[in-house]
Amino acid sequence: MQRFTEMDETTLARYRDALIAALDALDAEDRLGTDGQKTVTLDQQSVGRLSRMDALQGQAMARATAARREAQRSRIAAAFARMEDGEYGYCTECGEEIAKGRLDFDPAVPTCISCATGG
Repeated sequence: MQRFTEMDETTLARYRDALIAALDALDAEDRLGTDGQKTVTLDQQSVGRLSRMDALQGQAMARATAARREAQRSRIAAAFARMEDGEYGYCTECGEEIAKGRLDFDPAVPTCISCATGG
């Protein structure tokens, strides 16, 4: 069921391009973040106790950041699926149109501002 009443194909293509660019940026971040997730050496001679604690904290932060990127990938994949289904630009909760400004800020956003804030 195609529901594109307000959104023309040019606008939809712009959002699609923005989502592709976001995926590319996530891939670039992944390439940079792999070193931070490596196993921390337990050798107390080469790394002092505080330095090791810093390294473990850095590793945990790198893993949390990787999890955030995976969650964002899932949101982007869901946005592409809504595009294919003709449901992109409509709130997944209430079915109302999502404001253009909200989609401009985050093209993967699934809900209108009212549903996002619990209103």
